[in-house]
Amino acid sequence: MSEARLIVVGRFVDGSGADVRRNVFLAVKDGIITAIGSAADLPRDDRAVIDDLSHCVILPALVDCSVFLSRSPSVDREVRLSAEEADSVQKAMMVERHISYCQSHGVLGVADSDDIIDLVGHYQKREVRGSIIDIRTSGCLCRSRQDWALAKATSVDFLKIAYSANIEDEKDLYPQFSHKDLCHILQHRGGKKSIVVANGRQRVEEALEAGCDAIEQGYGMGKGNLKQMAEQGVLWIPGVLRAKNALDGAGSGGDVCCRFSLRYAAPGKPNPGAESFWKKMLAEQLTQLRIARQLGVTVAVGTGAGSVGILHGESMVEEMKLFIRAGYSLEETIRCASENGARFFGMEQRGVLTVGRKATFLITRGTVKQLPRKLSYLEGIYVDGRPNVI
Repeated sequence: MSEARLIVVGRFVDGSGADVRRNVFLAVKDGIITAIGSAADLPRDDRAVIDDLSHCVILPALVDCSVFLSRSPSVDREVRLSAEEADSVQKAMMVERHISYCQSHGVLGVADSDDIIDLVGHYQKREVRGSIIDIRTSGCLCRSRQDWALAKATSVDFLKIAYSANIEDEKDLYPQFSHKDLCHILQHRGGKKSIVVANGRQRVEEALEAGCDAIEQGYGMGKGNLKQMAEQGVLWIPGVLRAKNALDGAGSGGDVCCRFSLRYAAPGKPNPGAESFWKKMLAEQLTQLRIARQLGVTVAVGTGAGSVGILHGESMVEEMKLFIRAGYSLEETIRCASENGARFFGMEQRGVLTVGRKATFLITRGTVKQLPRKLSYLEGIYVDGRPNVI
């Protein structure tokens, strides 16, 4: 039997980048949004269930475009090493725990860069109610042709290629791809979307020339590459929180783990040189993000959750704050944190809340101005038009 539901909403952020709308209703049938209008024009339907969310803000489910679900973000090296050496059952439990952290912060779509296909399958079998997290996997972060051959032979959703070291790595422990290798891989990727981790003008320029679909990080790539990305429709996943986290660690004398308003610092000595470096890198990345907005580059939020000190779920809020700091409006930031990633990864059940789409959204109490902070204290989540347990 079909179910009809009318949801009255106080403030509505649809995820398209449009301004916040006040006092609206969503008509939902069989989990699909069939109409959106003013609450003053609420339809009369005695058969419909009416949900009163007039005291709340609703917004689309979030999508984190860069996570490592099977890695511990702990600042304790022994904890991280123990997680790496864990058996399959222990790793599956860790993945399940990290997925629950994502869900509790409204992150219902993730793109993972580790070999977790079997672990995700284990989680989905254990989940009696069915997983509401949309997971895309790359199989691994390709650092060599051997990695690429393995990913190619596996049923992965996208390719992720390390053409540069992660920006927070002091030195690259892995041999880098040559431009020839990169071109070969992208020419034979079999229609899969490709994300290239690249930093610096030359590396990003070469990745764009090779025909990548997205650039992750892109530190120091310059305005010229941003213009090229805008013209080619290449997605940018800036990962600004990586620099912010490294800066906090350098200033406090150790690795930092962001958790709400608190800071957990690992033992270590202050490094003035590192603090100066990361302050510069953060400022430059925020400037590039500001320029990207002006040029019309499509940008998506990816936190790198699972890296040292970057927590699953919670770090999405911190990354969004940095977008706003760079000059994005709240509405634009939410689009970057939902619709842009959802479309890139083909997550059909996520993204903009509009007629014809699934009624899957987040609920927060309070005012719009309290976002994105309030995402750490969700009032609730609706999945396919029905309340879901967080």
